[in-house]
Amino acid sequence: MRLGVLDVGSNTVHLLVVDAHPGARPVHKTSTKAVLRLMKYLEPDGSISDEGVEHIMQTMHAAAEHIASANLDELLPMATSALRDATNGAKLLKRIRKECGIDLQVMSGKDEARVTFLAVRRWFGWNAGRIQLVDIGGGSLELAIGSDELPEFAMSLPLGAGRMTKTYLTDDPPTERELEDLQTYIDDVLPDAVSKFTELRQPDQVVGSSKTIRSLARLAGSQSEGMGGNAMTFLYRWQLEDWLPRLAKLPSESRHALPGITQDRAFQIVGGGTVLLSVMRALEIERLDVSPWAMREGVLLDYLDRLPHGVRAKRKK
Repeated sequence: MRLGVLDVGSNTVHLLVVDAHPGARPVHKTSTKAVLRLMKYLEPDGSISDEGVEHIMQTMHAAAEHIASANLDELLPMATSALRDATNGAKLLKRIRKECGIDLQVMSGKDEARVTFLAVRRWFGWNAGRIQLVDIGGGSLELAIGSDELPEFAMSLPLGAGRMTKTYLTDDPPTERELEDLQTYIDDVLPDAVSKFTELRQPDQVVGSSKTIRSLARLAGSQSEGMGGNAMTFLYRWQLEDWLPRLAKLPSESRHALPGITQDRAFQIVGGGTVLLSVMRALEIERLDVSPWAMREGVLLDYLDRLPHGVRAKRKK
């Protein structure tokens, strides 16, 4: 069957189309992405501004056209923290449903962590043992740990790369005072998570997912030969400690010239990197193994797992 995942996040609207069936690895067909940067449209009262709403609607109408031409058997449309937390999010979701015919399902932070954990488990396999997940989105940070396909414990914190940049790092490049204020906020939020995770049995492997972590790993990390011809990418804490201060001194227009730092992530990569380094220090993580699969793949796998055994959809003519 041909499946599409529409991910309306804080930074992008991303349509991933795959051919898949239960028990098989999804085969990538197309990927269409539009930059949103919703965090810059947030008002002090937590609502998305009128300009932001119109930008979202233009992007969603374009997404609807791509969906109509993709010949999908099933669309899995989801929205994450930006729309989940916006005070006018429910009204906007209703408008999207009415005008575009797309019924976005708002995922909770724990659901984001759960499906991302599933994707990471399938990618690394049972041989990875007990996995701890770190995932940094635009609006939130997801943490999870477990020995099975579903996490034993998962939580979401308001420490997304876009959210931190919008709130604390308004200058480009950020000032020392802004970086200090950001660090103070992170240090205030993290202790509750640290206390919960340190009470649990420690992981055999720590995995990082999301575009922010993949970008930082491509810039500062290392690679080794993996199984099946796939390169294994990993990021040591010392590598991030070495690169992050240098990134913070560069304006965003210079950052995207560096390996792995795309133009749409250049402005918020310092905020995301500061969150990641704080998490690695607080949870005493020396190394992250980077997963190419994340939430979108997890949503696909979760959908396929829920199909009745033997179900095979016929592709639309």
